Amino acid sequence: MTRASYDLVAADYARLLPGAHDGRPLDAAIMRAFAELAESPVGDLGCGAGRITRYLHDLGLEAVGVDLSDGMVAEARRLHPHLEFAQGDITGLDLADDSLGSAVVWYSTVHMPAEEVPWREFHRVVKPGGYLLHAFKLGNRVRHLSHAYGHDVDLDVYWHDMDVVVTGATEAGFNEVARPERQKGVDEAGPQAFLLLRKRNPGA
Repeated sequence: MTRASYDLVAADYARLLPGAHDGRPLDAAIMRAFAELAESPVGDLGCGAGRITRYLHDLGLEAVGVDLSDGMVAEARRLHPHLEFAQGDITGLDLADDSLGSAVVWYSTVHMPAEEVPWREFHRVVKPGGYLLHAFKLGNRVRHLSHAYGHDVDLDVYWHDMDVVVTGATEAGFNEVARPERQKGVDEAGPQAFLLLRKRNPGA
């Protein structure tokens, strides 16, 4: 149902969320710090309508976006015709091993339990020594969403525990670099978390 729901809301999602970090300067600062460390190409995994892909491009990185929803990919291509987008599932990416210099997973796992986040797939596609930035809702609960962006939808939204997320990432082969957190904004239901990781380099 996740794919169908986002196909349905894609145009209004793109219209209502045009900017990458509007009103969230701390989020923007974290992304800028990541951009200083990251190497291209950067995969925006679960890119939605492409606002983060564009932001990464504006920060000087070669960025490519992948999203499950055909509707979202169509909006991304319409809004950012100079960038590359493809339909794909983050649990089984059509990317070669070690093909990404870095990756961003920006709230792309909110519709799956923390234990189901595909860390081994993220690890597979990022090159050794590459960075990954993961943004997620911080906590330990789930909420069913039946209406969003002006449409009826069928989505479960998950808040993830930081220690569970870090355990999944490190067991897959990433090292933790930083784990900043912030309290909820006026339009958010809870605190937010950002986990910066680096894929272990067995030759280092």
